Amino acid sequence: MNKMQLYFSAAIMFCVLGVLSVSAQKADPKMSFFIVSSGAGNGADLGGLAGADRRCQMLARAVGTGSRTWRAYLSTTVSGGRSAVNARDRIGSGPWYNSKGVQIARNVDDLHSDNNNLTKETQLNELGRTNNGRGDSPNRHDILTGSQLDGTASSGSEDTTCQNWTSHGEGSAQVGHHDRTGGGQNPTSWNSAHGSKGCSQENLQATGGDGLFYCFAID
Repeated sequence: MNKMQLYFSAAIMFCVLGVLSVSAQKADPKMSFFIVSSGAGNGADLGGLAGADRRCQMLARAVGTGSRTWRAYLSTTVSGGRSAVNARDRIGSGPWYNSKGVQIARNVDDLHSDNNNLTKETQLNELGRTNNGRGDSPNRHDILTGSQLDGTASSGSEDTTCQNWTSHGEGSAQVGHHDRTGGGQNPTSWNSAHGSKGCSQENLQATGGDGLFYCFAID
């Protein structure tokens, strides 16, 4: 085989591998739920709900499900004359399926009940991969929600949303455990386990997180 043939063979192999890599990233067409594979990189400052929604949409588009409308499962509290927003009211009516096509909940009430199918193995990211949990290194089981167990925003005076997802410094965010284990007030809760140490990337990581959050398709 001469040098030109070697180059040609290598080019074909590169294209084949590229196609295989792209196809491997495609999610099940039914996918309507995932954990973001990576956060915004600025702690809990997600650019507010709008910024978080854009990230959901962008990651969904990258795996072939961007034609759906995606929303972040995040609550916000009363601020600046604006009413609170409940995460449970942002995500449509279900049912929801992960990136492998496995149903994780039938509807909103099912999602917030003990009947849901939310485990470390079913709460996949958009790439179809499991997220590190307790016992893995690094632990990334804290998922930003700003929500109470029933998916509503807190009515208390303490910050539970890192200033409605605009702070990467002071404040705290209520988080859930995607692996539903570990320490905290409600260690088996996927959406309301405990508050974060702070809002910076370092503080989120210090309590077992990485600025990750849930995304749901509303249509």
